Amino acid sequence: MSLVSPAAAPAREPAGGEGGRPGPDFASRDDLTTKLDNLTLSRKEGLKALVNAPRRQQPEMLSLRQLKRLGEAAKAEYDRERRIWHANLGPIKTPQMLELHEDLWDIVDSNQQDGDKAKGAIAIDAFPGLGKTTAALAFVRQYYRREIDEHGAFTDAGHERIPVCRVGLTDNTGMKDFNRALLEFFGHPGRFSGTTTQFINRALDCVLSCEVRVLIVDELHFLRWKTPRGAEVSNHFKHIANEFPVTLLLIGVGLERKGLFSEGGPYQDAVLAQTARRTTRLGLEPFQVTTPEGRAAWRQMLLALEQRAVLAAKTPGMIADDLSDYLFARSTGHIGSLMTLINRGCQRAVRTGAERLTIELMDKVKNDTGAEAARRELQAALSSGRLTTR
Repeated sequence: MSLVSPAAAPAREPAGGEGGRPGPDFASRDDLTTKLDNLTLSRKEGLKALVNAPRRQQPEMLSLRQLKRLGEAAKAEYDRERRIWHANLGPIKTPQMLELHEDLWDIVDSNQQDGDKAKGAIAIDAFPGLGKTTAALAFVRQYYRREIDEHGAFTDAGHERIPVCRVGLTDNTGMKDFNRALLEFFGHPGRFSGTTTQFINRALDCVLSCEVRVLIVDELHFLRWKTPRGAEVSNHFKHIANEFPVTLLLIGVGLERKGLFSEGGPYQDAVLAQTARRTTRLGLEPFQVTTPEGRAAWRQMLLALEQRAVLAAKTPGMIADDLSDYLFARSTGHIGSLMTLINRGCQRAVRTGAERLTIELMDKVKNDTGAEAARRELQAALSSGRLTTR
Protein backbone atom coordinates (compact mmCIF):
# COMPACT_ATOMS: atom_id res chain seq x y z
CA MET A 1 0.00 0.00 0.00
CA SER A 2 1.35 3.40 -0.92
CA LEU A 3 1.46 5.95 1.88
CA VAL A 4 1.90 8.91 -0.44
CA SER A 5 -0.48 11.81 0.20
CA PRO A 6 -1.30 14.65 -2.20
CA ALA A 7 0.71 17.80 -1.84
CA ALA A 8 -0.84 20.70 0.00
CA ALA A 9 -2.47 23.38 -2.13
CA PRO A 10 -0.28 26.46 -2.64
CA ALA A 11 -1.05 29.54 -0.57
CA ARG A 12 -2.76 32.50 -2.21
CA GLU A 13 -0.78 35.64 -2.93
CA PRO A 14 -1.45 38.52 -0.52
CA ALA A 15 -3.90 41.11 -1.77
CA GLY A 16 -3.40 44.85 -1.62
CA GLY A 17 -4.72 48.05 -3.06
CA GLU A 18 -5.52 51.71 -2.77
CA GLY A 19 -8.48 53.61 -1.42
CA GLY A 20 -8.12 52.71 2.27
CA ARG A 21 -7.54 49.01 1.66
CA PRO A 22 -4.46 47.41 3.21
CA GLY A 23 -1.33 47.61 1.11
CA PRO A 24 1.22 44.87 0.47
CA ASP A 25 3.28 45.59 3.60
CA PHE A 26 0.57 44.28 5.89
CA ALA A 27 -1.83 42.53 3.52
CA SER A 28 -3.75 39.41 4.55
CA ARG A 29 -1.68 36.25 4.14
CA ASP A 30 -3.79 33.16 3.63
CA ASP A 31 -0.96 30.70 4.19
CA LEU A 32 -0.40 27.47 6.07
CA THR A 33 0.60 29.22 9.28
CA THR A 34 -2.96 30.47 9.85
CA LYS A 35 -4.42 26.97 9.59
CA LEU A 36 -2.33 25.10 12.16
CA ASP A 37 -3.69 23.83 15.45
CA ASN A 38 -2.59 21.37 18.09
CA LEU A 39 -4.97 18.64 16.96
CA THR A 40 -3.52 18.41 13.46
CA LEU A 41 -0.11 17.50 14.86
CA SER A 42 -1.55 14.07 15.61
CA ARG A 43 -1.66 13.45 11.85
CA LYS A 44 1.12 13.39 9.30
CA GLU A 45 -0.48 16.14 7.20
CA GLY A 46 -0.57 18.50 10.18
CA LEU A 47 3.01 17.85 11.22
CA LYS A 48 4.16 18.26 7.62
CA ALA A 49 2.24 21.55 7.40
CA LEU A 50 4.01 22.77 10.56
CA VAL A 51 7.40 21.84 9.12
CA ASN A 52 6.75 23.47 5.74
CA ALA A 53 4.86 26.52 6.99
CA PRO A 54 6.52 29.71 5.71
CA ARG A 55 8.18 32.02 8.18
CA ARG A 56 5.74 34.60 9.50
CA GLN A 57 6.30 38.11 8.22
CA GLN A 58 6.30 40.76 10.93
CA PRO A 59 3.75 43.50 10.15
CA GLU A 60 5.16 46.87 9.15
CA MET A 61 5.98 49.14 12.08
CA LEU A 62 3.85 52.27 11.78
CA SER A 63 4.12 55.46 13.81
CA LEU A 64 1.12 56.90 15.65
CA ARG A 65 0.75 59.48 12.88
CA GLN A 66 0.79 56.83 10.16
CA LEU A 67 -1.66 54.73 12.15
CA LYS A 68 -4.15 57.61 12.36
CA ARG A 69 -3.92 58.19 8.61
CA LEU A 70 -5.08 54.67 7.78
CA GLY A 71 -8.60 54.25 6.45
CA GLU A 72 -11.09 52.27 8.50
CA ALA A 73 -10.72 49.09 6.45
CA ALA A 74 -6.92 49.34 6.36
CA LYS A 75 -6.77 49.94 10.13
CA ALA A 76 -8.96 46.90 10.76
CA GLU A 77 -6.79 44.73 8.52
CA TYR A 78 -3.57 46.03 10.11
CA ASP A 79 -4.89 45.30 13.59
CA ARG A 80 -5.92 41.80 12.49
CA GLU A 81 -2.39 41.18 11.22
CA ARG A 82 -0.98 42.37 14.53
CA ARG A 83 -3.37 40.18 16.54
CA ILE A 84 -2.14 37.09 14.72
CA TRP A 85 1.51 38.19 14.94
CA HIS A 86 1.44 38.87 18.69
CA ALA A 87 -0.31 35.56 19.34
CA ASN A 88 2.59 33.75 17.62
CA LEU A 89 5.73 35.58 18.76
CA GLY A 90 7.74 32.41 19.39
CA PRO A 91 9.65 30.31 19.37
CA ILE A 92 12.54 32.41 20.60
CA LYS A 93 15.99 30.81 20.75
CA THR A 94 16.69 31.10 24.45
CA PRO A 95 19.88 29.66 25.98
CA GLN A 96 17.73 26.87 27.46
CA MET A 97 16.31 25.94 24.06
CA LEU A 98 19.69 26.08 22.32
CA GLU A 99 21.24 23.81 24.96
CA LEU A 100 18.35 21.37 24.68
CA HIS A 101 18.67 21.29 20.88
CA GLU A 102 22.40 20.52 21.10
CA ASP A 103 21.63 17.56 23.35
CA LEU A 104 18.86 16.38 21.02
CA TRP A 105 21.17 16.52 18.00
CA ASP A 106 23.82 14.55 19.91
CA ILE A 107 21.42 11.74 20.79
CA VAL A 108 19.40 11.56 17.58
CA ASP A 109 22.45 11.66 15.32
CA SER A 110 24.25 9.04 17.41
CA ASN A 111 21.23 6.70 17.14
CA GLN A 112 22.22 5.35 13.75
CA GLN A 113 23.11 1.88 14.93
CA ASP A 114 22.35 -1.16 12.83
CA GLY A 115 18.85 -2.58 13.04
CA ASP A 116 19.70 -5.29 15.53
CA LYS A 117 20.60 -2.74 18.22
CA ALA A 118 18.11 -0.83 20.39
CA LYS A 119 18.39 2.95 20.23
CA GLY A 120 18.64 5.24 23.22
CA ALA A 121 15.47 7.13 24.17
CA ILE A 122 15.06 10.75 25.30
CA ALA A 123 12.76 12.14 27.97
CA ILE A 124 12.20 15.91 28.22
CA ASP A 125 11.07 16.27 31.81
CA ALA A 126 10.33 19.75 33.17
CA PHE A 127 7.74 21.85 34.97
CA PRO A 128 4.76 23.23 33.03
CA GLY A 129 5.23 26.53 31.25
CA LEU A 130 8.90 26.07 30.34
CA GLY A 131 8.31 25.38 26.65
CA LYS A 132 9.01 21.63 26.44
CA THR A 133 6.72 20.93 23.48
CA THR A 134 7.58 24.23 21.79
CA ALA A 135 11.29 23.48 21.98
CA ALA A 136 10.79 19.91 20.78
CA LEU A 137 8.71 21.02 17.79
CA ALA A 138 11.32 23.66 16.90
CA PHE A 139 13.90 20.86 16.82
CA VAL A 140 11.54 18.64 14.80
CA ARG A 141 11.18 21.30 12.10
CA GLN A 142 14.95 21.42 11.64
CA TYR A 143 15.39 17.65 11.74
CA TYR A 144 12.46 16.93 9.42
CA ARG A 145 13.72 19.42 6.84
CA ARG A 146 17.28 18.08 7.04
CA GLU A 147 16.10 14.51 6.40
CA ILE A 148 14.00 15.57 3.40
CA ASP A 149 16.85 17.68 2.00
CA GLU A 150 19.33 14.82 2.34
CA HIS A 151 17.16 11.86 1.32
CA GLY A 152 14.27 13.31 -0.71
CA ALA A 153 10.52 13.56 -0.13
CA PHE A 154 9.93 9.92 -1.12
CA THR A 155 11.59 6.66 -0.21
CA ASP A 156 13.16 4.34 -2.78
CA ALA A 157 9.94 2.28 -2.70
CA GLY A 158 7.87 5.36 -3.57
CA HIS A 159 6.32 6.00 -0.15
CA GLU A 160 6.08 9.45 1.38
CA ARG A 161 9.10 10.03 3.62
CA ILE A 162 7.95 11.02 7.13
CA PRO A 163 11.02 11.44 9.36
CA VAL A 164 9.00 12.22 12.52
CA CYS A 165 5.81 10.77 14.00
CA ARG A 166 3.97 12.30 16.97
CA VAL A 167 1.44 10.76 19.38
CA GLY A 168 -0.26 12.55 22.28
CA LEU A 169 -1.45 10.60 25.33
CA THR A 170 -4.55 10.95 27.48
CA ASP A 171 -5.17 9.72 31.01
CA ASN A 172 -7.01 6.66 29.69
CA THR A 173 -4.55 5.50 27.05
CA GLY A 174 -3.98 1.76 26.86
CA MET A 175 -1.66 -0.20 24.62
CA LYS A 176 -4.31 -0.72 21.92
CA ASP A 177 -5.24 2.97 22.06
CA PHE A 178 -1.59 3.92 21.65
CA ASN A 179 -1.15 1.64 18.64
CA ARG A 180 -4.35 2.98 17.10
CA ALA A 181 -3.05 6.53 17.58
CA LEU A 182 0.08 5.56 15.67
CA LEU A 183 -2.06 4.30 12.79
CA GLU A 184 -4.22 7.43 13.00
CA PHE A 185 -1.13 9.58 12.48
CA PHE A 186 -0.44 7.82 9.17
CA GLY A 187 -4.11 7.64 8.15
CA HIS A 188 -3.84 3.85 7.84
CA PRO A 189 -7.14 2.27 6.69
CA GLY A 190 -6.65 -0.55 9.22
CA ARG A 191 -6.89 1.79 12.22
CA PHE A 192 -10.60 1.13 12.78
CA SER A 193 -10.57 -2.57 13.60
CA GLY A 194 -8.10 -5.22 14.64
CA THR A 195 -6.30 -6.66 17.62
CA THR A 196 -3.55 -4.97 19.61
CA THR A 197 -0.96 -7.13 17.87
CA GLN A 198 -2.37 -6.36 14.42
CA PHE A 199 -2.33 -2.64 15.20
CA ILE A 200 1.33 -2.62 16.28
CA ASN A 201 2.37 -4.70 13.26
CA ARG A 202 0.59 -2.27 10.92
CA ALA A 203 2.23 0.64 12.74
CA LEU A 204 5.64 -0.99 12.29
CA ASP A 205 4.91 -1.36 8.56
CA CYS A 206 4.13 2.37 8.38
CA VAL A 207 7.28 3.32 10.28
CA LEU A 208 9.44 1.16 8.02
CA SER A 209 7.73 2.21 4.78
CA CYS A 210 7.90 5.94 5.59
CA GLU A 211 11.37 5.66 7.15
CA VAL A 212 10.38 7.33 10.41
CA ARG A 213 13.41 8.11 12.56
CA VAL A 214 11.95 9.96 15.58
CA LEU A 215 8.77 9.03 17.47
CA ILE A 216 7.47 11.77 19.80
CA VAL A 217 5.20 10.74 22.68
CA ASP A 218 3.77 13.95 24.15
CA GLU A 219 1.85 14.54 27.40
CA LEU A 220 3.39 11.43 28.94
CA HIS A 221 2.46 12.66 32.44
CA PHE A 222 -1.18 11.90 31.64
CA LEU A 223 -0.34 8.20 31.79
CA ARG A 224 -1.51 6.57 35.02
CA TRP A 225 1.70 4.76 35.82
CA LYS A 226 0.43 2.80 38.82
CA THR A 227 -2.52 1.30 36.97
CA PRO A 228 -2.31 -1.85 34.82
CA ARG A 229 -2.84 0.28 31.71
CA GLY A 230 -0.02 2.62 32.63
CA ALA A 231 2.41 -0.23 33.27
CA GLU A 232 1.25 -1.86 30.02
CA VAL A 233 2.03 1.22 27.91
CA SER A 234 5.32 1.81 29.73
CA ASN A 235 6.39 -1.75 28.93
CA HIS A 236 5.21 -1.17 25.37
CA PHE A 237 7.81 1.58 24.98
CA LYS A 238 10.51 -1.05 25.55
CA HIS A 239 9.03 -3.15 22.75
CA ILE A 240 9.03 -0.13 20.43
CA ALA A 241 12.63 0.72 21.35
CA ASN A 242 13.65 -2.86 20.54
CA GLU A 243 11.63 -3.42 17.36
CA PHE A 244 11.20 0.02 15.78
CA PRO A 245 14.19 1.77 14.16
CA VAL A 246 13.31 5.07 15.87
CA THR A 247 14.50 7.36 18.63
CA LEU A 248 11.76 7.66 21.24
CA LEU A 249 11.31 11.28 22.37
CA LEU A 250 9.13 11.34 25.50
CA ILE A 251 7.75 14.67 26.78
CA GLY A 252 6.06 15.18 30.13
CA VAL A 253 5.96 16.68 33.61
CA GLY A 254 7.39 14.93 36.67
CA LEU A 255 8.50 11.83 34.79
CA GLU A 256 11.37 11.18 37.18
CA ARG A 257 9.07 11.46 40.18
CA LYS A 258 6.59 9.08 38.57
CA GLY A 259 9.27 6.42 38.27
CA LEU A 260 10.15 6.42 34.56
CA PHE A 261 13.88 6.47 35.33
CA SER A 262 13.78 4.59 38.61
CA GLU A 263 15.25 1.14 38.97
CA GLY A 264 13.31 0.78 42.19
CA GLY A 265 10.45 3.16 42.78
CA PRO A 266 6.86 2.21 41.96
CA TYR A 267 7.60 -0.84 39.83
CA GLN A 268 10.63 -2.65 41.16
CA ASP A 269 11.02 -4.66 37.98
CA ALA A 270 13.67 -5.23 35.34
CA VAL A 271 11.65 -3.66 32.53
CA LEU A 272 11.68 -0.25 34.23
CA ALA A 273 15.35 -0.67 35.04
CA GLN A 274 16.10 -1.31 31.38
CA THR A 275 14.00 1.70 30.36
CA ALA A 276 15.98 3.89 32.77
CA ARG A 277 19.31 2.63 31.44
CA ARG A 278 18.31 3.42 27.85
CA THR A 279 16.65 6.78 28.49
CA THR A 280 18.47 10.13 28.76
CA ARG A 281 16.63 12.76 30.79
CA LEU A 282 16.80 16.31 29.47
CA GLY A 283 15.30 19.30 31.24
CA LEU A 284 14.43 22.96 30.77
CA GLU A 285 15.01 25.48 33.53
CA PRO A 286 13.24 28.78 34.21
CA PHE A 287 15.15 32.04 33.90
CA GLN A 288 17.20 32.87 37.00
CA VAL A 289 18.48 36.35 37.88
CA THR A 290 20.76 35.48 40.79
CA THR A 291 23.89 35.55 38.57
CA PRO A 292 25.21 38.02 35.97
CA GLU A 293 24.81 35.34 33.29
CA GLY A 294 21.21 34.74 34.28
CA ARG A 295 20.38 38.45 34.24
CA ALA A 296 22.03 38.82 30.82
CA ALA A 297 19.96 35.92 29.44
CA TRP A 298 16.77 37.48 30.85
CA ARG A 299 17.58 40.83 29.26
CA GLN A 300 18.29 39.23 25.89
CA MET A 301 14.91 37.53 26.07
CA LEU A 302 13.16 40.83 26.78
CA LEU A 303 15.06 42.59 24.00
CA ALA A 304 13.92 39.92 21.54
CA LEU A 305 10.29 40.40 22.64
CA GLU A 306 10.64 44.17 22.45
CA GLN A 307 11.93 43.91 18.90
CA ARG A 308 8.95 41.76 17.91
CA ALA A 309 6.25 43.88 19.52
CA VAL A 310 4.45 45.84 16.78
CA LEU A 311 3.09 48.84 18.67
CA ALA A 312 2.97 52.37 17.25
CA ALA A 313 4.07 54.10 20.49
CA LYS A 314 6.84 51.61 21.30
CA THR A 315 10.06 53.18 22.55
CA PRO A 316 13.54 51.69 23.14
CA GLY A 317 13.65 49.99 26.54
CA MET A 318 9.86 49.79 26.84
CA ILE A 319 10.09 46.08 27.76
CA ALA A 320 13.76 45.37 28.44
CA ASP A 321 14.24 48.29 30.85
CA ASP A 322 10.92 49.66 32.07
CA LEU A 323 9.24 46.28 32.64
CA SER A 324 12.18 44.01 33.44
CA ASP A 325 11.60 43.47 37.18
CA TYR A 326 7.83 43.62 36.75
CA LEU A 327 7.72 40.90 34.08
CA PHE A 328 10.08 38.64 36.03
CA ALA A 329 7.87 38.86 39.10
CA ARG A 330 4.70 38.18 37.14
CA SER A 331 6.16 35.31 35.09
CA THR A 332 8.46 33.89 37.82
CA GLY A 333 10.97 33.33 35.04
CA HIS A 334 8.79 30.81 33.18
CA ILE A 335 8.85 31.49 29.46
CA GLY A 336 5.30 30.25 28.95
CA SER A 337 3.91 32.74 31.48
CA LEU A 338 6.09 35.53 30.04
CA MET A 339 4.87 34.89 26.48
CA THR A 340 1.27 34.86 27.69
CA LEU A 341 1.74 38.23 29.40
CA ILE A 342 3.37 39.88 26.38
CA ASN A 343 0.80 38.46 23.97
CA ARG A 344 -2.17 39.60 26.06
CA GLY A 345 -0.56 42.96 26.84
CA CYS A 346 0.02 43.67 23.14
CA GLN A 347 -3.55 42.63 22.33
CA ARG A 348 -4.89 45.09 24.91
CA ALA A 349 -2.51 47.86 23.80
CA VAL A 350 -3.71 47.54 20.19
CA ARG A 351 -7.40 47.19 21.07
CA THR A 352 -7.48 50.16 23.48
CA GLY A 353 -5.28 52.40 21.34
CA ALA A 354 -2.58 52.68 24.03
CA GLU A 355 -0.03 51.28 21.54
CA ARG A 356 2.60 50.67 24.21
CA LEU A 357 3.15 48.44 27.24
CA THR A 358 3.23 50.05 30.68
CA ILE A 359 2.88 48.76 34.22
CA GLU A 360 -0.54 50.43 34.41
CA LEU A 361 -1.75 48.58 31.32
CA MET A 362 -0.12 45.28 32.26
CA ASP A 363 -1.70 45.38 35.73
CA LYS A 364 -5.05 44.91 33.99
CA VAL A 365 -3.84 41.85 32.09
CA LYS A 366 -4.55 38.49 33.72
CA ASN A 367 -1.94 35.74 33.67
CA ASP A 368 -2.00 32.00 34.40
CA THR A 369 -2.89 30.93 37.93
CA GLY A 370 0.46 29.29 38.64
CA ALA A 371 2.43 32.45 37.91
CA GLU A 372 0.07 34.67 39.88
CA ALA A 373 0.26 32.36 42.91
CA ALA A 374 4.08 32.56 42.99
CA ARG A 375 4.23 36.26 42.20
CA ARG A 376 3.96 37.79 45.70
CA GLU A 377 7.24 36.49 47.15
CA LEU A 378 9.25 37.48 44.07
CA GLN A 379 7.64 40.90 43.96
CA ALA A 380 8.60 41.53 47.57
CA ALA A 381 12.23 40.52 46.93
CA LEU A 382 12.47 42.77 43.87
CA SER A 383 10.78 45.73 45.58
CA SER A 384 13.12 45.52 48.58
CA GLY A 385 16.22 45.33 46.41
CA ARG A 386 17.16 41.83 47.64
CA LEU A 387 16.79 40.66 44.04
CA THR A 388 17.18 42.47 40.75
CA THR A 389 16.99 41.62 37.05
CA ARG A 390 19.29 44.52 36.10
